[in-house]
Amino acid sequence: MIAKLSGTVDSVAAEGAVIDVGGVGYLAFCSTRTLGRLPSAGGAVRLLVETHVREDHIHLYGFIDAAERDWFRLLTTVQGVGARLALAVLSAMAPEALTLAIVAQDKAALARADGVGPRLAARIVNELRDKVGALALGGLGDAAHARPHPGASPGAGGGAIADAVSALENLNIGRAEAFGAITAAARRLGDDAAVEALITAGLQEFGHGLNKRPAP
Repeated sequence: MIAKLSGTVDSVAAEGAVIDVGGVGYLAFCSTRTLGRLPSAGGAVRLLVETHVREDHIHLYGFIDAAERDWFRLLTTVQGVGARLALAVLSAMAPEALTLAIVAQDKAALARADGVGPRLAARIVNELRDKVGALALGGLGDAAHARPHPGASPGAGGGAIADAVSALENLNIGRAEAFGAITAAARRLGDDAAVEALITAGLQEFGHGLNKRPAP
């Protein structure tokens, strides 16, 4: 099984690239993200590879980094998501954005990938959310659902995060983006941060900032 290709770029097409390794050209199917980060023809490159062996073919799928490869593996565990569809999802969303979309249950973001409809997007979210969990977000997943600490003000902890995410969504910020901004704010401010503080800090993540606290 081929796990890595190290060589030079021979050619790049819409769906993949040919990598020259010691005079042998290997066709690796890639996401547009990986293709966009490849050097020009003749440039040195290293691709991580997943090898799929079938009765009628052997296909190589190449990835510029481990994060994309790991997401490819995870996506293909979902019923109805094959290798090509997994690449379509990774072409539409970087691994970091995909992580946020799964944890935030942002089905609409997933449905923007070619070939992924609302029903399949919902299945991807439902099947992968527990697998992604706090590990992928460095603990943010648990923070978003944690109970308030004893003595914390009403709305602190997970409730405050949920309310702050909702507030940003009301400002026409996408759910995944809002979730990412608010959980980043919660990490900086602590578990007991009030909703208003989370909203202000969350908006600052987008470079907006606020001159006054939101009205209660």
